Amino acid sequence: MEIRLLGAVELYRDGVRVELGRRQERCVLGLLALDTGQIIDAGRLISRVWNDRPPESARAALQTLIARLRGRLTAEHPVILTRGSGYLIDIPPEQVDLHRFTAAVAAAQKDPDPASRSATIARALTTWRGPLLAGAAEGPLFARLNAGLKDQFLLAHELYAEAELATGHHHQVLKTLPDLLAQHPGRERTAALLMRARYEAGDIAGALSAFDTTRRYLADELGLDPGAELVALQRALLNREGSADSPVLLQPPRPAAATLPLPRQLPPDVRGFVGRKAELEALDHLLTPDGQRPATAIVVSAIAGTAGVGKTTLAVHWAHRLTDRYPDGTLYTNLQGFDPTGMVTTADEALHGFLDALGVAAQQVPPTLRAKTALYRSLLAQRRMLVVLDNARDAEHVRPLLPGSPGCLVIITSRYKLTGLVAAEGAQPLELGLLDHTESLRLLAGRLGEARVRAEPQAVEEIVTGCAGLPLALALVAAQAASHPQIPLQRLASELRSAPRPLDAFSSDDTPTDARAVFSWSYAALSPGAAELFCRLGLHPGAAISARAAASLDGIEPARARALLTELVRAHLVMHESPDRYTSHDLLRAYSRELAGGGDPAGNDRTVDRLVDHYLHTAHVADRLLDPHRDHIVLPEPVPGAVAEPLGSHDEALRWYVTEHAELLAVFGLACARRLDRVVWQLAWSLGNYFERQGHWEVWTETLTAGLLAAERLGDRAAQARCLRSLARASARLGDHQRSLSYLDGALKLYADLGDEVGEAYVHLNLNVILSDLRRYDHSLSCAQQALTLYEKAGHQAGLALALNALGWCHAQLGNPAAALEHCQRSLDLHQRIGHTAGEADTWDSVGYAYRAMGDLPHAAAAYRQALGLFHELGDRYNQATAHICVGDIEQACGRTTEARQSWISALAILRELSHPDTEAVRARLAPRGSDVAPPPADHEALSRRRAARWVTPRHT
Repeated sequence: MEIRLLGAVELYRDGVRVELGRRQERCVLGLLALDTGQIIDAGRLISRVWNDRPPESARAALQTLIARLRGRLTAEHPVILTRGSGYLIDIPPEQVDLHRFTAAVAAAQKDPDPASRSATIARALTTWRGPLLAGAAEGPLFARLNAGLKDQFLLAHELYAEAELATGHHHQVLKTLPDLLAQHPGRERTAALLMRARYEAGDIAGALSAFDTTRRYLADELGLDPGAELVALQRALLNREGSADSPVLLQPPRPAAATLPLPRQLPPDVRGFVGRKAELEALDHLLTPDGQRPATAIVVSAIAGTAGVGKTTLAVHWAHRLTDRYPDGTLYTNLQGFDPTGMVTTADEALHGFLDALGVAAQQVPPTLRAKTALYRSLLAQRRMLVVLDNARDAEHVRPLLPGSPGCLVIITSRYKLTGLVAAEGAQPLELGLLDHTESLRLLAGRLGEARVRAEPQAVEEIVTGCAGLPLALALVAAQAASHPQIPLQRLASELRSAPRPLDAFSSDDTPTDARAVFSWSYAALSPGAAELFCRLGLHPGAAISARAAASLDGIEPARARALLTELVRAHLVMHESPDRYTSHDLLRAYSRELAGGGDPAGNDRTVDRLVDHYLHTAHVADRLLDPHRDHIVLPEPVPGAVAEPLGSHDEALRWYVTEHAELLAVFGLACARRLDRVVWQLAWSLGNYFERQGHWEVWTETLTAGLLAAERLGDRAAQARCLRSLARASARLGDHQRSLSYLDGALKLYADLGDEVGEAYVHLNLNVILSDLRRYDHSLSCAQQALTLYEKAGHQAGLALALNALGWCHAQLGNPAAALEHCQRSLDLHQRIGHTAGEADTWDSVGYAYRAMGDLPHAAAAYRQALGLFHELGDRYNQATAHICVGDIEQACGRTTEARQSWISALAILRELSHPDTEAVRARLAPRGSDVAPPPADHEALSRRRAARWVTPRHT
């Protein structure tokens, strides 16, 4: 019998492949074969197979899958055995390709004979068919399983290359190592081996090029110099000192982190762009003036602050022409500086989005505007990037968004001239006027066709005159004419001419623009359903809306809403922001608000109720997907006509939160203004997990404060306790531990009055975290014990597991590692039984710390590696970094300097990405001996004290 896990999961019996069933069946077989002879708890299998979202019948389904596999594995004795609450597969490890591969790598590392070593690795590499459990494991499980195995795969190639070089077969090495180094430029061992191979082939320049590849990567991405061994090898090559056999890296490094993503955020270019030739030439000249450096900022502003003149269209079109000149990416944000509702995108919010696009983990985005600006400018330094800041309010609005690097170009649009920016920052102004007569005719001809325009020259002249060169107005008229080819243009010109007074925002002494005529005429030409939807869009407080949100607003089916939105898109009253998401010009939103304001107040109230329920119920679903182990609230049924988004996974939930961030805040503000108190506190709770993980801690505090006030007005003491608990967490994130303790004191009193012992346990566990962070370990231990007692009394298994880990951590800090391990082992057993991955990861970290305190470094390293794999699965970047640091420290203590260095490099890459203060401690570890860099902290506890708090949200079980 043979089980193959490297690639697709396959089963062979007597050399014949046995067909396996669905993905879940292959996943169960793969998970059991990963740990032959080891009992795997049924709960853990269920959690892994169904990605933490098991069906109600999961246990029965697992039993069915086990039964099917037993039938396929028929042999002289049972192969899959039931042991307690779990299962094991009883086969020798050598019957599984993965175990043969890892055993071969381990054997090769100990084999002194290079020829034998090469043969062993060559055989092992033939078993590699692809990623582990391909097509069977999904999502985080797949990522976690393959994270560590990739190291083994790279190590195997390096061992093979080293053995082939030792036997004089450098040509074999040159077949594989160039691609490996290109994919992993931070692996110093790979670079050294490729340098040796090229040297042996007589390619000195190629050998030095390999060194330069790794040197540039380490310098540009991590701010590091190459290690001493690699530098010595480069010097030997430069000096032609004998063969390049020595020095060479002997220990396998850890892989470096991936490079930053390449953002491409520009909206689509305008189809059929016409005119603005003079402006485009002026912009091109400003960019490359004779004998001068490229300008760092270009301001595109409208005459007299007129809106709808085509600033965004011109800026985006010009930016698309320049993308090849800025190879490091493009950033774009709509600052909404003149949004009629006042929902302006602040510089702080825009920077948060830019940092996210640049690869900074959101939970580590700095809390202050100044710190965000500093990080943003650091990331753009030495890069050539194009930044478009659309609809700026004034100079102060955009100053924090200006890069400090002259290699970047910033294009700013605003209704104002931004003279302060021109004077202080040297921005180059361009005043964008209305289209002239010729350009207006070209725009109409481009939309309607030359023949139709020539057929009615007098009507065309009237339309051009009536639109007064305003591109937005011309586009609306053209859209209506194109949609109704049977209507003469003269009729359209007559209706435009007889329309009522212009929109106030488009009025000026010098511009006889009648935009309201265009808007009202377009509105009147809509079908009744589309007109009703456009009117109700005026009750939406945000700038963009999804099809389902629009359906909820109108109380119709999503498919019907999409059809009506398509009609509005054709009429140029809304536009696609992205698939299934729509937006419109701020003046059009103002017009729809005018229409909505004249509607039935009671009908408007029902519309708003449906809208807020759409966002509340979607946020509730998203919150459950983001953290299935949280103690979730129960919502009443949504009002008739409200439909939530159909989210089905953690990734979909997170994308929805990020996409709807501004709209969620706008709707939250609407609920507050209308005193919808139940919605206010429930929405604040449902947004909290997202705000915490994404680093929006100030906004989190503001929404929770409003939620607490709403709960107090309702007299809902349970809701008040929840809000106080979360406010304590938000305050601790912001570094205000005393305020956090005050909030927890209030929550504890409320839970005590309510007789909610599980709620009290939550508070005690949170107190344990804060007191431990304050190094008050005796008091922290007492809180953890109180939480344990209450969870035991309530039979709350998830809480019990977390409390046991908290006790273990406290005992470790107090110098009782044996007691710590006892509590942590019980915690691990429980976490694995209920499938609580985050709790298990945290507990492995505690185990590693306890073993390290005992001086048992091998077990400590193994525990930290377990934690590292789980943190990777969870996407917990900071804790991945601390686990890398701990592994590196242990490798260094064991004398494995090269392995230690690569672990620290991996940690440094993450911490730089997160802009975390621990970066300098890791950089100190990597500094050459005798440098001026301060020594690193003596132990892991120094880093642990600065960790993000180990907040807990166990589910009720």
